[in-house]
Amino acid sequence: MVTLLAVALAGVITFNDDGAWSWFEDERAIIHRGKLIVGSVASGGDIEVVTYDLATGKKTLSELHERLQYDDHNSPALVVRPDGRILAVYAKHGPENRFYYRVSTRPHDSTEWQPERAFTPSETSRITYSNLHFLRKEGRLYNFYRGLDNSFKPSYAWSDDAGETWRSGSVYIQVPAEFRHRPYVKYASNGVDTVHIFYTEGHPRNYDNSTYHVFYRGGKLHRSDGTTIRSLAEGLKEPAEGTRIFKGDAANVAWVSDIHLDRRGRPYVAYSVQRDPGGQDHRYRYARWTGNEWQDHEIAYAGSRLYPGEDDYTGNITLDPDDPGTVYISTNVDPLTGKADGRRHWEIFKGATRDGGKTWRWTPVTKDSAVDNIRPIVPKAEGRHKVLLWLRGTYAAYTKYDLDVVGLIQRR
Repeated sequence: MVTLLAVALAGVITFNDDGAWSWFEDERAIIHRGKLIVGSVASGGDIEVVTYDLATGKKTLSELHERLQYDDHNSPALVVRPDGRILAVYAKHGPENRFYYRVSTRPHDSTEWQPERAFTPSETSRITYSNLHFLRKEGRLYNFYRGLDNSFKPSYAWSDDAGETWRSGSVYIQVPAEFRHRPYVKYASNGVDTVHIFYTEGHPRNYDNSTYHVFYRGGKLHRSDGTTIRSLAEGLKEPAEGTRIFKGDAANVAWVSDIHLDRRGRPYVAYSVQRDPGGQDHRYRYARWTGNEWQDHEIAYAGSRLYPGEDDYTGNITLDPDDPGTVYISTNVDPLTGKADGRRHWEIFKGATRDGGKTWRWTPVTKDSAVDNIRPIVPKAEGRHKVLLWLRGTYAAYTKYDLDVVGLIQRR
């Protein structure tokens, strides 16, 4: 039997030798008609898309915007439109009132792009992040982002012509506090009529976060059990109106990492929890909605913070969108014991569960690395192609990094 580590040692591919991403823009990578399409931000601030032919290994790099901003939060979100063209949407990390977008010149081809356009939801907006979801039943494409009207809050815009033109929605999660808290959000949709929303109250340096879930369907926001809250346009009056998955406190401060849907359309999520104020002890957790309740488990030691000043930054955890029983994590300690052997770099591990997340078996994907391996992601598989991506190199800050976008291609 060929182990995942053996595959990794033999076949790690460098897709981009200068690129990074945060984890609040999606999808950062997609597989479409035999092509892997990966967006990232170069160390000079260039917004780039790499197209990799999974059959031939041919690689094409496209620059969407030269020197937009040296900041990993600006990586593009990608979606395939109904006509087969690829839409990329991206924004700076807060200083501007617009998001930018480009559409591929030809259907099913992400190597050439039409000229860049921009949309300004309001003059006072301060935008970051992009998350694209097309709902076939509505015929509507949503961009969930942060910052309408300088609110620091989750907001949305929509398009009824597949991203050619846009209209502004509203802020949909309010936080009634004097301090301007900013909920962090991850999204997953069934592509038909529903978008699931996994979120916190604020940034973990400012608030002892819990985690929550709601879903959007038919113009309304709903709790996990289907109870209607109110319209998306009206939004949540406070984060606690949603269904709470995990209750945070000063010794358990949560930050959302990933969400996907199983074959029955039920969400499963992953997130990190800081256990000490100095950022030296993080844990990864995993939860699934059974149809009646959230079953939530601590699953691994996440190790220490990536760097001082962002004490909640972990190597991060990602879910397999095609297999709820598989996750990938980045940690600088043993996932089971939390022990570190000297100065250890962040390594990638695969986790597998057969009992809904209660117990896990961990297999190394990388080992004895000379540099760090962080922020894994798994694009939804297509046909026999399965891909795991991550960032490899040095990460000193979200505005200072020297990273390669690397990964593994496996046949299912």
